[in-house]
Amino acid sequence: MNWPGTLLKGRPRQRADLLLQVRTRSPHELWLVIVDASASTRRHQALSDAKGLLAQVFDDAYRQRARLALLTASGAAPQWQVQGLKASSGLRAWLEGLGAGGGTPLLAALTQAEHWLTLRQKRFPAEQQRLLLITDGRLKDLPQAPPLACPGLLIDIERGPIRLGRARQLAQVLGADYRHIDDSPAL
Repeated sequence: MNWPGTLLKGRPRQRADLLLQVRTRSPHELWLVIVDASASTRRHQALSDAKGLLAQVFDDAYRQRARLALLTASGAAPQWQVQGLKASSGLRAWLEGLGAGGGTPLLAALTQAEHWLTLRQKRFPAEQQRLLLITDGRLKDLPQAPPLACPGLLIDIERGPIRLGRARQLAQVLGADYRHIDDSPAL
């Protein structure tokens, strides 16, 4: 309620005389980060370089007061680490303990992320969502799903003398921008 503006017009006699406060605050941002921590990301220090990038992302999210959702794709099934909370220093401990191993449940992670983002958009319609996917792209099959409903960036962490280049194809399927980790010193 804008009381100074309302009272400057005189004593309000009816509901139409009341002025509402215009909010100037911008809507919250949500950064959904999906990290492929499968066994293939251990090759050529790909995951350790991704950890450096993630530390930068967490710091940027903290400074910009963005909310963060973090989903890890490793082992048998994807696992949520954080869901829509403000970025905090507690993520550093998780990041230090992050290891690679097991299979690549990346397709399941993308399905979970899409469902979670849809529900979150209904709950917070003004929230601006962004996706950051960090993967080496070593999947058996590319998803046949429609692109995600939010802007996305796929960071390819595939390294080594023989590169399959499947992360670029995955980015096209998801409708996300593509960058290789060696080509993106800062996000």
